Amino acid sequence: MRNYIFLSLICFALLSCKKETNEKTETVQNQESTFVSSQNNTDSVYTFSYLPTSTTKQIVKHKYYTLSYNEKFEQAEWVAYELKKEYLKNGNFKRPYFVEDPSVTTGSADWRNYKKSGYDKGHLCPAGDMEFDQKAYNDTFYTSNISPQDNDFNSGIWNRLEQKTRYWADKYNDIYVVTGGILNDSDKKIGTEKVAVPKYFYKIILAKTGKEHKAIAFLVPNKDSDQSLYDFVVPIETLEKMTGIDFFPNLKNLKSSKDF
Repeated sequence: MRNYIFLSLICFALLSCKKETNEKTETVQNQESTFVSSQNNTDSVYTFSYLPTSTTKQIVKHKYYTLSYNEKFEQAEWVAYELKKEYLKNGNFKRPYFVEDPSVTTGSADWRNYKKSGYDKGHLCPAGDMEFDQKAYNDTFYTSNISPQDNDFNSGIWNRLEQKTRYWADKYNDIYVVTGGILNDSDKKIGTEKVAVPKYFYKIILAKTGKEHKAIAFLVPNKDSDQSLYDFVVPIETLEKMTGIDFFPNLKNLKSSKDF
């Protein structure tokens, strides 16, 4: 009887050890699978490495851009993407309709919220940055990639900043862009889903030169302006305090300046 109990204990110990080993192996495999999947979805280790943190934990990865959706404000708190020099093309694609993003689990806002609101459906990742590929272009028309923008702002200073961003993509060959609105409870709301109208929009541009990184960050009021773009340059830390987002968690001591 004693021998039987002893052998049973040994068998139980061996089985427990095997189960623990299998669980550890499965965990490692899942972590590796997630890393590879993230790389494939964002189409670049560059984009994956510089992904900002998310205050909502709802990160949506499309092939050429990634976003963090904030259901409370019915828009992305940030959209991040890589813009290569080779992407700077005029695809002359037919402009599609805005549609809800099927990858947003809580549901992205319906475009009808913007109807008769007095605000533009302002792209965060510009369609003009994705004209190198039909699908990349069409993906920018998900409603998860838009935010209410004043018409004069959208067609004016914000458009100038988007064009300047393309200039930098040409200059540095490859840049990384993070953009969005500063979202607050006090923001005006539009539509039945109460889409927030940001008072300010930000854009951060990061370039890698050799082993060094350099960046420039902008905070621009959501209204018409004839001022120089450089009047709106701010430290990245200012935007992080306003949003609660760590924009470059894998880059330590990164500073932004007008010298870009």
